Amino acid sequence: MSDNEAAVPGQALAFVVFISLVATLGGFLFGYDSGVINGTVDGLRTAFNSDSVGTGFNVASMLLGCAFGAAGAGLASDAFGRRAMMRVAAVFFIISAWGSGVAGTSLEFVLYRVLGGVAVGAASVMAPAYISEIAPARLRGRLSTIQQVAIICGLFMAFVANYLIAGAAGASTEIWMWGFEAWRWMFWMELIPASLFLVALFFIPESPRFLVAKKREDQAKTVLDRALGEGEGARVLKEIGQSLAEGATAKFSDIFGGVVFKPIIWIGIGLAVFQQLVGINVVFYYGAVLWQAAGFTEDQALLVNVLSGGLSIAAVAVGLLVIDKIGRKPMLAIGSAGMAVTLAVVAYAFSTGELIEGGSLNLSDENGRIALYAANAYVMFFNFSWGPVMWVMLGEMFPNRLRGSGLAVSGFAQWIANFIITMTFPIMLAAPAIGLVGAYGVYALFAAISLVFVIIYVRETKGKTLEEMEG
Repeated sequence: MSDNEAAVPGQALAFVVFISLVATLGGFLFGYDSGVINGTVDGLRTAFNSDSVGTGFNVASMLLGCAFGAAGAGLASDAFGRRAMMRVAAVFFIISAWGSGVAGTSLEFVLYRVLGGVAVGAASVMAPAYISEIAPARLRGRLSTIQQVAIICGLFMAFVANYLIAGAAGASTEIWMWGFEAWRWMFWMELIPASLFLVALFFIPESPRFLVAKKREDQAKTVLDRALGEGEGARVLKEIGQSLAEGATAKFSDIFGGVVFKPIIWIGIGLAVFQQLVGINVVFYYGAVLWQAAGFTEDQALLVNVLSGGLSIAAVAVGLLVIDKIGRKPMLAIGSAGMAVTLAVVAYAFSTGELIEGGSLNLSDENGRIALYAANAYVMFFNFSWGPVMWVMLGEMFPNRLRGSGLAVSGFAQWIANFIITMTFPIMLAAPAIGLVGAYGVYALFAAISLVFVIIYVRETKGKTLEEMEG
């Protein structure tokens, strides 16, 4: 904690928690939109008659929108504000949820999913940036971690909705209500939280650092006074003004230097990319397919998703409690080591199985349990560490003048890596020479490399004000 930072009054704390919860509704939608696809893969394959490459693109298409949404929102937020970009994202969530469910062709579906991806990408960078710019330094890690809690809750609710809807209809491909297939209803359920997000955004203020940058100091002081208390608000307002004056006006070109980018930008890109290269979204997007390939029925596979979602929430909750105590870097290191080991165990368990007709694995009961336990331990290590900490660090590690541009570039890189991992998994799964064993071996290798990256390049940001990041 900064030496100058005072304790946060109770009323101010309640205000900060409220606006953080509203902002992280975008994270909930991020999670729901990412997880809902998990239970719809069979429905998409049947409805659009797609092969492994086509199915991979239908699933991964959203991620192209995410990349451009993260980059576009990061840059546009410097001109129009963090809150304004979150409102645009909310509208896109609504349109995408409706359109994905009514799509009659693969192309139409992809277009709506790309639009939803733009919303997810924007929300993924705007929520942590907004929270980091309004929260007290001593609480910023915990409040920013709420973003990951919301993402996992969104994933969990998507898994639960998929499981219940598929169970009520008999299968994701069967007709459920009003003559529509169950998989379409899985997308339409997102309309409820998306509409709530849009309405709630009209009850929170704009980021005070954005207001100061736009010479609206009176409005910024009002927000800071409510968030920190009057005396602390005045002090932070002065620090923000000095920081912005010394850093001059933010420009995208500020990120360039050295070998293409400044070192801090490369570290942000590294954090963003490694979070995806460990393969976590294979579990999120293809969990049902993965466990069916390992010999589980569709009903069992969807239930495993629900279990994974519940364990993820527990892991993030533990991370939330300790992130401002033990720091960001130790949590990343623990997560990298844990994921490398558990992924290797999963790969080993899958290597003992025998391929049967249709490309599925026949695992012994013992190795099936080992794969299930290790995979859920891997999910917990991720959600304790890289899941929340990467977003926290991206929201706080960049100096004020680089935050919008740094988030744009890092967010773009994160979603491109996500797209590559998601697109290649069904292809690897269908290749006899690679399969589940090879895929999980690759993810284990990247987890081990990420540990080296953390030890050498990542610096601790715990307890520092955003203005102290200027150094």
